[in-house]
Amino acid sequence: MKKLFILPLTLLLGLLLVACSQDKESDSGKKTVNADKTAEETSKDESLKVDKGLLNVEVTIPASFYEGQDIDKAITEAKEEGIKDAVKNDDGSVTYKMSKSVHKKMMKELKESVLKTVEELKTSDDFTSIKDVTYNKSFTEFTLTVNKGEFENSFDSMASMGLAIVGMYYQLFGGTDPEKFKVTVIFKDESNGEVINTVVYPDDLNNEEK
Repeated sequence: MKKLFILPLTLLLGLLLVACSQDKESDSGKKTVNADKTAEETSKDESLKVDKGLLNVEVTIPASFYEGQDIDKAITEAKEEGIKDAVKNDDGSVTYKMSKSVHKKMMKELKESVLKTVEELKTSDDFTSIKDVTYNKSFTEFTLTVNKGEFENSFDSMASMGLAIVGMYYQLFGGTDPEKFKVTVIFKDESNGEVINTVVYPDDLNNEEK
C-alpha cells in the first residue's frame, strides 16, 4: 500500500483522541451527588462489565499503514492521548485497546469525516465532472455520478482516493478484519447510469505496485 495512507492515519487518530479527551474533561465538571453510594454501585457494575470485556474495544491497524513511520512513537502518543494500551504485533500491525466510550466517540468523528469528504467532492471546483456521491451504510461502497465527457478528459478519478482512505479507516476502527477490509468506488455516467469505471481499494493499489 502506498505511503500516502500513513500521514492521514496519524493526524486522524490524533484529532480523534484530542476530541475525546476534551469531551472527557467537559464531562468531569458535572454534578457528583450521592458520591459514596453512586461510586460503590458504579464500581461493582463496571468491574462486572470489565470482566466480561464489555467496556473495552480492541482495534488492529495493519502494518502497511505504518510504512516508514516510527511505530513506537505512534504508540507512545496514542497512550498519552487516552488509549488504554497499544501493542506492536509480530507482523508489524498495531492493536489499540480503548474504552467503549472513547471508541464510540471515535466512530462518530470518523463518520463525520466520511460525510464531510463526500460533501466536499460534490461541491469542489477541483472535481467538476462529479455531480453526486452516494454510499452504503458501512462506507464500503461509494458511487460517483459524473458527466462522462468531462470525467474522461480530467483526473477526477483521483477523487476515489480520498473516499477510500476515510472508508478504510471507518471499517478498521469499526472492527473489520484487517485482512478483509475493502472500499469499492464506482463511477457512473449521469446520463444513462452506465458504469464507467470501478476501483477497489486496497487491491488496485497493491496491483499497481507489483
